[in-house]
Amino acid sequence: MSPIAVDGAQSGTVKGFETVGSIFEIEDSDIFKLLDRPRPRPINVEKNRSFDERSFSEMSITLTSRILDNLDNVSSPSRRSGFNTPRSSSYFESNPIVADAWDALRRSLVYFREQPVGTIAALDHSTDEELNYDQVFVRDFFPSALAFLMNGEDTIVKNFLLKTLRLQSWEKKVDLFQLGEGVMPASFKVLHDPVRNSEKLIADFGESAIGRVAPVDSGFWWIILLRAYTKSTGDSSLAEMPECQRGMRLILSLCLSEGFDTFPTLLCADGCCMIDRRMGVYGYPIEIQALFFMALRCALVLLKQDVEGKEFIDRIVKRLHALSYHMRSYFWLDLKQLNDIYRYKTEEYSHTAVNKFNVMPDSLPDWVFDFMPSRGGYFIGNVSPARMDFRWFCLGNCVAILSSLATPEQASAIMDLIESRWEELVGKMPLKICYPAIEGHEWRIVTGCDPKNTRWSYHNGGSWPVLLWLLTAACIKTGRPQIARRAIELAESRLSKDHWPEYYDGKDGRYIGKQARKFQTWSISGYLVAKMMLEDPSHLGMISLEEDKQLMPLVKRSTSWTC
Repeated sequence: MSPIAVDGAQSGTVKGFETVGSIFEIEDSDIFKLLDRPRPRPINVEKNRSFDERSFSEMSITLTSRILDNLDNVSSPSRRSGFNTPRSSSYFESNPIVADAWDALRRSLVYFREQPVGTIAALDHSTDEELNYDQVFVRDFFPSALAFLMNGEDTIVKNFLLKTLRLQSWEKKVDLFQLGEGVMPASFKVLHDPVRNSEKLIADFGESAIGRVAPVDSGFWWIILLRAYTKSTGDSSLAEMPECQRGMRLILSLCLSEGFDTFPTLLCADGCCMIDRRMGVYGYPIEIQALFFMALRCALVLLKQDVEGKEFIDRIVKRLHALSYHMRSYFWLDLKQLNDIYRYKTEEYSHTAVNKFNVMPDSLPDWVFDFMPSRGGYFIGNVSPARMDFRWFCLGNCVAILSSLATPEQASAIMDLIESRWEELVGKMPLKICYPAIEGHEWRIVTGCDPKNTRWSYHNGGSWPVLLWLLTAACIKTGRPQIARRAIELAESRLSKDHWPEYYDGKDGRYIGKQARKFQTWSISGYLVAKMMLEDPSHLGMISLEEDKQLMPLVKRSTSWTC
């Protein structure tokens, strides 16, 4: 099946034209007419408790039209600059690294019909093999979108949200199998036909990806970005559009559908998220569960209180209760929980079983006993029948903090772990995507002898600068900005000099990745977002959700597993 294409009638600046098989040409003027709609003036209100700070319990009882009213109750930052103008000359003069980052970020812009619609994954002229690094990825664009929003440049974010929404609506097939209607693309690219003087968008829903895996996380990032846009601009009209409401419902329909699952978590294939190659994250990976939780909470803010919206809100509230309980009870690991698992009995039967998943204590890896500090804890990588993946995954744990999937006590424990294991998780370059690396026979079995995911490289224990923005946001939320400042200073010592690599290799992240692209856009934007958040912590409101105090309190594993 050929990639899906969207046709535009005007020429513009794009990378080039590729010959593709069957291309569906559509008129896209209806979407871009929406871009000309005047944006409502941002509303400044008294700082009463916002909608997304309310409890799920309250919402399940009092789901009224106040949902839409509270959506407007967001403080809009003052508009700083035009689209092509840096924030301020004095700010750039005092920080050449920031200036270099903004310059590199703007060079990565992608235009469709003379409108900015995203940023390409990497702009590395040192290699002739572009692969798919010349495309706009949904997950990769997220930190770029935050950087533009924080800089008062929301047009590109609005364009991106509308364009990917348009792509969602088209038929998606891998061979003869049709994907769910709500699947968002992993990426898209702009193709220019000089003969016809037209442009086309080619979308990839997984049919061209390595392993042919659909991106489970794309829809979640889209919903979270829509909420960030609304929060930043004070403009609720975009989220209220029938097209956006329908797009959210389609995504939620995929995630909330009933099946054979006995858990509220989402069952996923390997390679369905940021770790998009075979790395043993199949099952119920923490990254997907944390993003799922956050997207559900954002959807509660954005969905209209109409007949269709109310049905989904009711389902979301129920799922959030079950999901938060499951994750906090079974995915959480600290010293006490580790000791409990170490002493588990096996082959238990009946509802009184303590070892519900029949995890074998002998399967505990040796490294986890040394890695676990006296104070600290984290959400482990995966929990499924007879299997626990005890690896640390940065993205999932940081999103758990930002979404308040982690309780305040758990969020504090995660930060304690990062401080206690700084050399292992940060080292010479923030931040390890996972820890530890797998090697030897385990590497051969888990990765299929993947030459790109060798030990301490790429997804297998590599250090990814893009994760700096997530760490910074988590640090600010937990009241530990000094950790973020230390990590940013570490990154500043090398990132710009090394030309913004995609990732670093080595146990301590000392070496530029063996296959890392230079001028990787999300390495650039991740640094900028971290820097701007530390400068102005109020930006955290775009991507942080407050704790729901009415959620079922954390129950100790030893108690909850005998209910």
